[in-house]
Amino acid sequence: NRRQEDVMEKNDMVIISVDDHITEPPDMFDKHLSGDDLATAPKFGTDEKGKAFWTYQGMFMPSVGLNAVVGRPKEEYGMEPNSLEQMREGVYNVHKRIDDMNVNGVAASLNFGTVVGFDGGKFHLAPDKDLALKHLRAYNDWHVDEWCGAYPGRFIPCAILPTWDMNATVAEIKRLAAKGCTAVSLNENPTKQGLPSVHNAYWEPMWKAIAEHDFVMCLHIGAGNPVPHASMETPIEAWITTMPLSSSVGAADWLHLEALHKYDLKIALSEASIGWVPYFLERADFAHSRHKYWTRNHFGGMLPSERFKKHFMLCFIDDAYGLKNLDELNEDLVAYECDYPHSDTLWPECPDFLWEQCKHLTNVQIDKITHLNAINWFNFDLFKFNKKEDLTVGALRAKAKADGVDTTPKSMPGDRPTDEAETRRITSGDLAKMFAHHAQEGEKKKAG
Repeated sequence: NRRQEDVMEKNDMVIISVDDHITEPPDMFDKHLSGDDLATAPKFGTDEKGKAFWTYQGMFMPSVGLNAVVGRPKEEYGMEPNSLEQMREGVYNVHKRIDDMNVNGVAASLNFGTVVGFDGGKFHLAPDKDLALKHLRAYNDWHVDEWCGAYPGRFIPCAILPTWDMNATVAEIKRLAAKGCTAVSLNENPTKQGLPSVHNAYWEPMWKAIAEHDFVMCLHIGAGNPVPHASMETPIEAWITTMPLSSSVGAADWLHLEALHKYDLKIALSEASIGWVPYFLERADFAHSRHKYWTRNHFGGMLPSERFKKHFMLCFIDDAYGLKNLDELNEDLVAYECDYPHSDTLWPECPDFLWEQCKHLTNVQIDKITHLNAINWFNFDLFKFNKKEDLTVGALRAKAKADGVDTTPKSMPGDRPTDEAETRRITSGDLAKMFAHHAQEGEKKKAG
């Protein structure tokens, strides 16, 4: 599809990742709170084995292994809680994060939080909501001003909202907009937080404020609808396999929002992938054609698939099948994600895998899915502070090489079981037991 003399090379790509993660540093509130507000903020700690955890308003939140295994041998992956020392510094240090972005050829990144939940869910669980609001606002200040602000043009700020209080939510949207933030992370199913469903009039003020300030609402897998698994004896890989597909539940629910008829809302399905979407849209159109008469459902004169292609951005890590079927989607609303430092990330080889999957596309299509769609959807000026020629895969990797960024896998097995005779497959039940054990440990610490 491209003239030979115009063929793009891998090193020419400019990549924005619309889904990465931060393991928050222990001092994240220190510059943004003082006095009692700081004293009552989430607190970082380590147990007797050096494993990291946070505590907040009676909650105990241990680190989870697969959230930060980047740079470790795959043989050492696991869900066991770990310590900061077992992670690459780029997981929690913004300066080292830039190094890791450079060596991976990533020009800019949108980052979700970890300790408070992708959607700020821990603040929703906190019993003292007045304190939770103060701490949520301070969290946003740290994320926007300190983390993203450390390297202008290299991060897309993505904040969280106090949706338990609609007046505070609208006020926070306005405050964030003044800071230049254009994205928020929300729970795709707020009934899990004890709030009304997204079809309830409760949300009308938020829809209006989001539309007025042209924000993107990011719905990250795992923040709302649970990823189902068949039984406690189900091998854990079966559970992992279906994780992206769980986004279809939230996608179908939000596709039927009446607010989509009224407002030009923008939604991103974060870490959802794209290969399943063509059938999802086909099914939505078929279901509507068969059932609209008795369901009294409508899409404002559009097909469900047309409504979806107008409001939903699709985000993928590794999806060759989806890219082969790009013509079944809206190619203006597909974007790449690296998922650093989670276990799905292909760091530091993201450009290499991405290039193999998209090199059959035109130059224009490659530019769209690698950076232009993200620029347009998130109102993000990638080239305001940095020249385009300095943000290509080739230029960033050359800088990382000059800076001596080391990508050698580091073995940090910690205290994982080493019984080589153990051959039984890990199951969903094993994880449930592990999390229950850590919850009990947390209760002991609070009692002590």
